[in-house]
Amino acid sequence: MPKIIPTPNELSKPFWDAVNEKRLSLQNCTACDRLQYPPQQTCFSCGSAEKLEWKDVEGKGHVSTYIVIEDGRLNRRMPDQPYNLALITLDEDTSVNFYSNLPGVPPYEVPVGAAVQVIFEEVGPDQLIHEWQVVD
Repeated sequence: MPKIIPTPNELSKPFWDAVNEKRLSLQNCTACDRLQYPPQQTCFSCGSAEKLEWKDVEGKGHVSTYIVIEDGRLNRRMPDQPYNLALITLDEDTSVNFYSNLPGVPPYEVPVGAAVQVIFEEVGPDQLIHEWQVVD
């Protein structure tokens, strides 16, 4: 499936720099001890801007739910239909979610509740992205 090559901005650059080092690093608010993704200017929970820092996380989670895209409108992904779009909930903080097509899992065969871990895939010269893989 074709992958989008990210274009980091000032806010997301620390996240993508970590991904390129095969680490998953999220914003963490030290004022209220909350992780957040995607990166934002302020904490979504308490509104603090000065207490945000970057924190590496384990990159483990589970499949909360999924849908199968059968009639998507993105031209570059039409040849891949049908494909999974799974909601991954981070185990370290269940308020943090990611989306993944779960590489290697056939459409309609997503094991809801299954454990997943982050993996990194090269999508361009010197650019990785994060994906999620089901673990046994």
